[in-house]
Amino acid sequence: MEMKKLSVIKIGGNVIDNSEKLHQFLLDFKAVPGDKILIHGGGKIATELGLSLGVEAKMVEGRRITDIETLRVVTMVYAGLINKNMVAQLQAKGCNAIGMTGADGNIIKAVKRPVKDIDYGFVGDLDEHSVASGTLDSLMKAGLVPVLCAITHDGESQLLNTNADTIASAVAVAMSDLYDTVLVYCFEKRGVMRDIEDDNSLVPVIRMEEFEGLKAEGVVSGGMIPKLHNAFEAIKKGVAAVYIGKADELPQLNEQGFGTRLTI
Repeated sequence: MEMKKLSVIKIGGNVIDNSEKLHQFLLDFKAVPGDKILIHGGGKIATELGLSLGVEAKMVEGRRITDIETLRVVTMVYAGLINKNMVAQLQAKGCNAIGMTGADGNIIKAVKRPVKDIDYGFVGDLDEHSVASGTLDSLMKAGLVPVLCAITHDGESQLLNTNADTIASAVAVAMSDLYDTVLVYCFEKRGVMRDIEDDNSLVPVIRMEEFEGLKAEGVVSGGMIPKLHNAFEAIKKGVAAVYIGKADELPQLNEQGFGTRLTI
């Protein structure tokens, strides 16, 4: 029997911060055919609200240190303000969404990151048993579209801040046992570019064996390296393909013309 198709789509902060872009993205998300799951973070708004509350963002190598005050802020922003705003907008567009943290329905159980060189605080790491794929499947079978924020829990009443890219990958891998699953990362660029300044230099397809060569050439660098590494790990674990592309080009996803496609 042929598996149903599922799109796991992660949206980045730059679209969430812009009400017009978010409105258009959510219209495009609603139009994606088949089953779908939306995953979001929202770092910029969390940073701004934190500052207004006297909680300054602490970053190490681009990663947020989540002390108890920061955890309160990101929970308010991710699980409250952003998540419920997106769900309300999707409802208005005729998409019956349900907004959740990892604690709701025990959807995503994480482990507090152990302290090594750096204490990241209340940050959650995931493993292959973290995502309750059966519960997500039940929600979708009931006609609901899950909208997951970047807050998880440890099963012992502690909420944890977990990277939204990591959540998207873990959800896609977990669901690939039940669905023909693609993972889509939407951000501000058209995809992986040969020249970051040239919008026409898109690399349309990257195969796993080409990844190391593109790193050596410097085509893939900085924050794109862990993103692609995680993407290929997801493919190794059963995800059909991973796309990285521009949020406002999402309608092109089903024409195979969207962003950069990562594949075996």
